[in-house]
Amino acid sequence: MAGFHVIAGAQKTVAHPKVRNVDFADILDALRSGLNDFWDKPSHYFFLCLIYPVVGVILITWASSGNALQLIFPLIAGFALLGPFAAIGLYEISRRRELGMDTSWKHAFSVRNSPALPSIVAVGVMLLAIFLVWIFTAQALYTWLYGTTVPEAIFGFIYEVLTTQRGWTLLLVGNLVGFIFALVVLSTTSVAFPLLLDRDVGAYAAIETSARVMLANPLPVLLWGFIVAALLVVGSLPFFVGLAVVIPVLGHATWHFYRKTVVSPGGKKKRSAE
Repeated sequence: MAGFHVIAGAQKTVAHPKVRNVDFADILDALRSGLNDFWDKPSHYFFLCLIYPVVGVILITWASSGNALQLIFPLIAGFALLGPFAAIGLYEISRRRELGMDTSWKHAFSVRNSPALPSIVAVGVMLLAIFLVWIFTAQALYTWLYGTTVPEAIFGFIYEVLTTQRGWTLLLVGNLVGFIFALVVLSTTSVAFPLLLDRDVGAYAAIETSARVMLANPLPVLLWGFIVAALLVVGSLPFFVGLAVVIPVLGHATWHFYRKTVVSPGGKKKRSAE
């Protein structure tokens, strides 16, 4: 039953992978390991992730020409919500490097051959739904404060947001709501995709394991989420060009974050250096 496989995995039972406690040093070590993976063959990853800056520019152009300037920031923030799925090819590269296999960029597309592909797609669809709800929520918040009037110029809108009480309300409430969306994604998918690439446990187990990682390590996972969000902002500032480096580093680091937080089937702790 394909549907059951999506939910419960190949064994038709709901797996409960064990999670371990980590500290802040583990989070920083995962980030360093991600950087090491990137430097292994950076030109390949730069080529692979060039699509993210291009997509960012396309989104801004669309928002500018389609009278939707108010959605530029929500669209940029949406990168963080879709990031766990968007970087899935990079998890595969790190997985192959860990096993001593070929890590050329073409293998990022080997995910399509994963036995857990239906579950991966299911969790990806969930993230897409969260992203769309976020965009609709951001638009509803703007309409509540500004009505149906749309910004005419990006710099005029930025000035309005930064210098008026209505703009400050938009910033404050928008960021609070965005934090809630980000927390939901962090709590449900922090290790979901790497786990599915490593083991075909099903969508439910992948999401549930991510939630247990969060419950077992609330402060380190929040630090991880803050680092991810901060680096995505930095990478987005120069017309998204920095994302060509930030995305692969975070993608690889997420694989090592998974290795540190979820116990392998044999119970042996796998370290980043392996």
